[in-house]
Amino acid sequence: MNMMLANAKPASATLGLCDVDIHPRAQSRHAFDPWLSAEMRHRMHSYGLRPRHGYVRGTPFPKSQPLASRRDAWTPQGGSPASDLAFFRAQHLDHYGVDVGLLNPLQPSGQGDTNDGFSAAMAHAVNEWQLTEWVVPEPRLRASIVVPYEDPEASAREIRKRAGDPRFSQVLLMSRTSMPLGNPRYWPIYEAAQEAGLPVGIHAFGYSGWAMTNGGWPSFYIEEVSEHATSCQSLLISMVVEGVFERFPRLKIVLIECGMAWLPSVAWRLDKIYPSLRCEVPHLKRKPSEYIRDHVWVSTQPIEEPERPEHLRDTMEWIGWDKILYASDYPHWDFDDPRLSIPNWLPAETRAAIYGGNARAVYGW
Repeated sequence: MNMMLANAKPASATLGLCDVDIHPRAQSRHAFDPWLSAEMRHRMHSYGLRPRHGYVRGTPFPKSQPLASRRDAWTPQGGSPASDLAFFRAQHLDHYGVDVGLLNPLQPSGQGDTNDGFSAAMAHAVNEWQLTEWVVPEPRLRASIVVPYEDPEASAREIRKRAGDPRFSQVLLMSRTSMPLGNPRYWPIYEAAQEAGLPVGIHAFGYSGWAMTNGGWPSFYIEEVSEHATSCQSLLISMVVEGVFERFPRLKIVLIECGMAWLPSVAWRLDKIYPSLRCEVPHLKRKPSEYIRDHVWVSTQPIEEPERPEHLRDTMEWIGWDKILYASDYPHWDFDDPRLSIPNWLPAETRAAIYGGNARAVYGW
């Protein structure tokens, strides 16, 4: 949903509007230089990023818009979307009356880079950049702890380094990793997040070195965008079946930009299969759906919009009215305006919870 309405705050603004998916962008890669060693600066500017996919530069699919962003999000000086705090503040935070906004840096973040040392160095630099350039000058913003998730031990160190700093609200992972996210190799990340009392936000996207479908690389960008939901289905099944939530009973997972309508059907299918195969997973002590309902939150963007509103209402009710968080995806082309994205047929109390109350509860704002 990519549109701008007249400059008047939505009614939700008076309820404490919280946006859990904002994507800041550096004006250039040199923005991270102050927090990189001489060696890592040389690597960045001489060799660039090395994401885990079979292309040296760019992304596998052309985006629908440059940098996948709204046309009106470019700064008046021609700067990249969400790269100028003053413009971002006026266009998004002030325009919509956002009370708290959560930053989810995507690129260049170093996450998933083929060089683990560089990945860890970039994650640290991006975290410092978030604080210095965004959170300190704008107190309405909170940062995510970017971690080099393919090096779980280094990720755990970065989490523990930031633990206790209220300016960081979650640990950030991408949905496409080199192995399913329930695999024990990633458990040090969950252990450190639980220890710090921080949710783990898993944002759709990223490149793992594998095609995003079971049969190879698809032909079109629309296929990649649709796959955001299926990648999260796979990682959530992995986390449940591997016993992540049994091992880490206080862990909170927030699925960001993944859709939500698929969640009940995945849980139902797991529950149906589980009685026949439970001998294979004796470490599970509860039905799969119970783990999902207790440990998983979802963001609204991109919210499904079926022709019959009751279908969406039934889906949201199954997930839990307290487990749904408003997200804009600013500044991307599929941005969701808070005045339009939450169905107006929901009761005012429920809308208020989705707009802000639920985020405040899960993140402790």
